[in-house]
Amino acid sequence: MRAPWSSRVPLAVLLLLQAAGCTDGHKPVIIVHGILDGPKQFETLSTLIKAAHPDTEVHTISLYNDMESLVPLWVQVQDFRKAIEDIMNKSPEGVHLLCFSQGGLICQAVLSTSPNHNVHTFISLSSPLAGQYGDTDYLKKAFPDCLKELVYFLCYNKMGQEISICDYWNDPHHRADYLRANTFLPLINGEKPHKSMKEWRENFLRIKKMVLIGGPDDGVITPWQSSHYGFYNASEDVVEMRNQEFYKNNTFGLRTLDARGDVSVCVQSGVEHTHWHSNITVFTNCIEKWLI
Repeated sequence: MRAPWSSRVPLAVLLLLQAAGCTDGHKPVIIVHGILDGPKQFETLSTLIKAAHPDTEVHTISLYNDMESLVPLWVQVQDFRKAIEDIMNKSPEGVHLLCFSQGGLICQAVLSTSPNHNVHTFISLSSPLAGQYGDTDYLKKAFPDCLKELVYFLCYNKMGQEISICDYWNDPHHRADYLRANTFLPLINGEKPHKSMKEWRENFLRIKKMVLIGGPDDGVITPWQSSHYGFYNASEDVVEMRNQEFYKNNTFGLRTLDARGDVSVCVQSGVEHTHWHSNITVFTNCIEKWLI
């Protein structure tokens, strides 16, 4: 009987094949949490990933947990990027990035500002990718007793931009103020021209696949279509992704990614915001198949 294939191939060759992604192992998964939560909330998701693919390394980054998640997003991006780079440097075969809620925006910014990243699939799990405009429990924790119509007074100034939720507050009735004062979302989505736009677009397009997950019963992301890059116009009618100016102008690479066939949209009804990362149906229908 002939010896197994692996025993007949020199160790050095096996290591080279593994480094090149030619073996059957699954890529590591990096999880980035959302606002007002942390790694503890993602224990179920980590268990689901390991049950489906036992050889998968799962890294849930413990940074800016709970109330610290209200720190300005550019500050968070810097530290999350360092943590993600440390994992990528140990994973030459590439990694998957699975990011929840506010974490999806952090991950988009990390991808856009990382010229050498090796992220294969970016999974955005119920993230306000086109912004947030709604009265929710999260808003009330940041701004008690403040109506959504008045939040722009608090957010669209230097002091307001020191609170993470203001970095993606997108008031459709105060578009000019949003573009003038918001120092985060209009930049990463290319709504406000800046000198790094071309470089950031090229960096973002290093990913091989983007998966956008959300649904109508979320209850927090407002409008819920923001999880798929849709958003309100001035009449508060939802304009879907392909009709957004940042898509049509390809400001950060979304249209190119879509034209490549590398944008997958998963809509799941009946899921509340805090349940996305523990819902087995969501994992089975929207996440599992991409973690190869």
